[in-house]
Amino acid sequence: MDLSRPLTDEARAELKAALVERQVLFFRDQTLTEVEQRDLAAGFGPLHIHPIYPSAPNVPEIMVLDTALNDLRDNATWHSDVSFTKSPSFGAVLLAKQVPEVGGDTLWASAAAAYDALPEGMKTWLATLEATHDIAKSFPAERFGFDEETKLKLEAAKRSNPPITHPVIRTLPDTGRKVIFVSEGFTTGIVGMEPPLAEPLLAMLFAHVIRPEFTVRWKWRAGDVAIWDNRSTQHYATYDYGKTRRVMNRATIVGDPVV
Repeated sequence: MDLSRPLTDEARAELKAALVERQVLFFRDQTLTEVEQRDLAAGFGPLHIHPIYPSAPNVPEIMVLDTALNDLRDNATWHSDVSFTKSPSFGAVLLAKQVPEVGGDTLWASAAAAYDALPEGMKTWLATLEATHDIAKSFPAERFGFDEETKLKLEAAKRSNPPITHPVIRTLPDTGRKVIFVSEGFTTGIVGMEPPLAEPLLAMLFAHVIRPEFTVRWKWRAGDVAIWDNRSTQHYATYDYGKTRRVMNRATIVGDPVV
């Protein structure tokens, strides 16, 4: 597929069906402008504008992940995008603009496959629990308050996005499939459970979701595009390339409230 061209209704439906089934899709050798990338993503729903990261000039829906502009170590943790909101992301379209010769891979883990592998009794118990998600966990002041503009953005983002609770086990509305919906990047606790009990449970779930048999690792080339179902996956951008520049453009699709 040439993703720079407008999709027909049939192609869009086919792409979405493949996305829901496969959870992450990859496309080589794409040439997308910021506007084309925005329009591609907008075909799947309204787009999210990140409260902290910079955006492309005149295209606020395209978030720019550029190591020359930001400290991107928060991406080197397993997470599901913007789970700190009432309606976390449905998915994302990520374009590789500039990548290191060595390193900078991204991994995805299937939280759906991880759920399927749980014992039945644990599935039943986890379905009764809710977890807290907090933007502050991945965006600490010591790394995102280094200049006045970013500090103000961070403070405003925390005010606009106070900690929120979601079910530990999420049911996807279009398929009925269940997934584990806690991540190391944003989940801070279990509602009604003291930290000495909640922390080992969360640590177990974090480790379970990212077992190798549930993951895929992608070696980027400039021009690659990844589209993923953010509801049923978590991802991790490796930070193993030193001071080499890495530039990625992301469009984030708003999802439904978690149930």
